[in-house]
Amino acid sequence: MIRVQIEDFDVGAEIAALTGGHHTIGGLALFVGLMRDTAGGEVVRAMTLEHYPGMTERKLGEIEAEARSRWPLEACLIVHRYGRLLPGDKIVLVATASAHREAALDACHFLIDWLKTKAPFWKQEETAAGPRWVAARDQDDDATRRWEKD
Repeated sequence: MIRVQIEDFDVGAEIAALTGGHHTIGGLALFVGLMRDTAGGEVVRAMTLEHYPGMTERKLGEIEAEARSRWPLEACLIVHRYGRLLPGDKIVLVATASAHREAALDACHFLIDWLKTKAPFWKQEETAAGPRWVAARDQDDDATRRWEKD
């Protein structure tokens, strides 16, 4: 399941909805990304995430389908926010569930790495020096490359 939304989300409610009635799940892995108040040594007051509706959901669906093709997942959830966020706000939730923990953990890690570099979101940080667009980082690309198939 994929949702791109401006509204905050309740992690506990999301997990309960994802796993409710699924008694084949033996392992659940989740990641919650939060907005930090510093980046590059500067204080960040807020961050605005932008995206193209339709295109974003389609790409997230492709990323989720790739995870499902690699691991035997019983359930998968990606909730990604957009709009203006403040330090401490939740940005993204990724949850993967499988009969066994290894598949759930690996799939969750894969999804986070791929979302970071392949999901079409643009981030602008608000700092004392003014707004600045967040550039791609080599270390994020390196993390994504480790999941490439030979």
